[in-house]
Amino acid sequence: MLNDFNCTCPVYIACGYTDLRRGIDGLANLVKTQFQMDPFQRALFLFCGRRRDRLKALYWEGDGFLLLYKRLESGSFQWPRSTEEVQALTPQQYRWLMEGLKTEQPKANKAVSGLSVI
Repeated sequence: MLNDFNCTCPVYIACGYTDLRRGIDGLANLVKTQFQMDPFQRALFLFCGRRRDRLKALYWEGDGFLLLYKRLESGSFQWPRSTEEVQALTPQQYRWLMEGLKTEQPKANKAVSGLSVI
């Protein structure tokens, strides 16, 4: 489900560790109080535990929350641990994360902001 998530909505990850014992209300409250964001917006919020082999996703469907839980059988997610803030992901970064890669790939081609004439 999460690997094939093709929503045009923004994707946010909570950097650092999150206590995955939290349910819908606890994660929605974390989005609201710690990140000063609206949990009722059409966005996918991702949270990862200390072991980095499990994550929870919170998504508002318009009439209720969807809570997804994923546990990897082997390997781990390359989750940013440096800060306790929220980070927006591009669709490409989201795919990298779900494939077990880091969200920042130094050898990836970067988007060009303006055209230059040769």
